Amino acid sequence: MATHLDLEEQEQIDQLKHFWAQYGNLITWALIVVLGGFAAWNGWNWWQRSQSIKAAALYDEIERAADARDADKIERALADMKDKFGGTSFAAQGAMLAAQSLFEAGKSDGAKAALSWVADSGSDDSYKAVARLRLAGVHLQAQAYDEALKVLEAPMPEAYAALAADRRGDVLMAQGKADEAKAQYQKAWDTMNERTEYRQLVQVKLAALGVNVAPSPTGGVAQ
Repeated sequence: MATHLDLEEQEQIDQLKHFWAQYGNLITWALIVVLGGFAAWNGWNWWQRSQSIKAAALYDEIERAADARDADKIERALADMKDKFGGTSFAAQGAMLAAQSLFEAGKSDGAKAALSWVADSGSDDSYKAVARLRLAGVHLQAQAYDEALKVLEAPMPEAYAALAADRRGDVLMAQGKADEAKAQYQKAWDTMNERTEYRQLVQVKLAALGVNVAPSPTGGVAQ
C-alpha cells in the first residue's frame, strides 16, 4: 500500500514539475505584475498624500504672505508651488489667492500672470473658468477690452456660461456697444439659474438698457 501511495505521489509530483516547467514562468510574471500593481497603487496613494501635504504647506505660505501683504513673498511662494506641485488643486487655489493679493497691491501684471497660468495650465475646469472670468475683469479694469474678450472666447463649462456672457456684456458696454451688451446680458439672464442671487444684478443691467425682465409664473422670462 505504501509503495502504491509512493508511486501515486511521485506521479503527482512529476505532473506538477511538468506543469510548472511549462507554465511556472508565466505564472511568476503574472504574480509579479499583480503584486507590483498593488504595491504601485499603495505607493501612488502614499505619494499623492505626501504631495498634498507639501502642497498644502506651500498654500499656507502663500496665504500668510497675502495676509501680511508681502507681494514679493507671494510671488516666490507661488513660483515654488507651480514648479513643484503645478498639477494639484492647491496650486490653482494658491494662484487665485496670489492673483487677488497682487492685484490689490497694485501688481496687475503679476495678477494677470497668475490667472493666466491657472486658465492655461490648471488641472480643474472650474478653476480654469473662474480664472478666465477674473482675468477678463482685470483686463476690463485696465481698459484692455480686446484682451478681455479674447480671454472669454475660450470654451467654458456649462455652469459658467452665463457668467461669461455677463462679463462679455460688461466689456461691450465699456466699449459703448450697448446693443451687443444687451444681447449678452439677455443670454446671461436666460441661462442663469433662477435661484442665483447674481441674476438680480443682471436684471438691473438689462433694466438700465431698457429691457424689463421678470420670472414668469411658469419659470420662463416675461418681457
